[in-house]
Amino acid sequence: MRKISSEVAQHMENLSTNDGIITALAIDQRGSLKTMLAEAANKPADETTIVDFKKAISSELTPYASAILTDPEYGLPATKLRDKNCGLLLSYEKTGYDTTEPGRMPDLIADQSGLRIKNEDGDAIKFLLYYDPDEGEAINDKKKAFVERVGAEAKANELPLFLELLTYDAKISDAKGEDFAKVKADKVIKTMKEFSAEKYGVTVLKVEIPFNIKYVAGFNGDNNVVYTQEQAKDLLKKQSEATDLPYIFLSAGVTSEEFIAEIKMAEEAGADFNGVLCGRATWKPSIKPFAAEGEEVGREWLATKGKANIENLNELLKGAKSWRDKLTVEK
Repeated sequence: MRKISSEVAQHMENLSTNDGIITALAIDQRGSLKTMLAEAANKPADETTIVDFKKAISSELTPYASAILTDPEYGLPATKLRDKNCGLLLSYEKTGYDTTEPGRMPDLIADQSGLRIKNEDGDAIKFLLYYDPDEGEAINDKKKAFVERVGAEAKANELPLFLELLTYDAKISDAKGEDFAKVKADKVIKTMKEFSAEKYGVTVLKVEIPFNIKYVAGFNGDNNVVYTQEQAKDLLKKQSEATDLPYIFLSAGVTSEEFIAEIKMAEEAGADFNGVLCGRATWKPSIKPFAAEGEEVGREWLATKGKANIENLNELLKGAKSWRDKLTVEK
């Protein structure tokens, strides 16, 4: 079992249910969310709407989540409205990635630090990394060093580090296409193995489902079948065996129904996962009523359909395992 300090353990307790399951809600989207709100309202993006939208999600949905993830740029007002029993993760990375050089290199928010996250009552640092395990070592070694630095800073401030891993293939431009669907599982599992090493100081891995459900039999629609459901479950089991760290699933923009189906497959596969950090699958359909019809209409969607989405997911998470089975407090 990995050892953590008593202070880190207390933050982990703040972020999870009484059973040690992480049922977290993500609203750390920035550029993409601003674009979606602007398109729904049919007018240019503004700074006020994105702040108000995050505030609405926080106040309406955090009573049903163990924690909320947001960003320091637009999300701090929302953190003040969260339920008293809801823990807080704050993003440390800038939105997107550096497009001026190859390799999707990460960068940190200029006026943010591990200490400042702690002073904002954050219970954890969240850092997102785009990673292709098969890309050149010149690029990947920089990314490894970057995570080592963030891990050391999290440790110095006695905060858990939640590392979000988004895989890609430097030679495949369409991440939603069939070619990437065929190699995604290998990328996800290799990446999880790498960043499970103790030198990175990661507390919890936030990871993708190791397949694109739109290419799984029964969910493929007009797409070709790349995996049967049994093969998909085998991949979930292999993913579970790739790390000894607690890991949670991200929803990656799929629908609520698709994410629930993925979690159900993980449970049927016997995957040893420890919860979810779910964003758009819970609240994305509320964007249009909120932006086009007004805050009251958007809040009504969140209070009814959004609540139903998160409660349906929480019901499924009874098959998740406690992070306490993988982490122990240092004596």
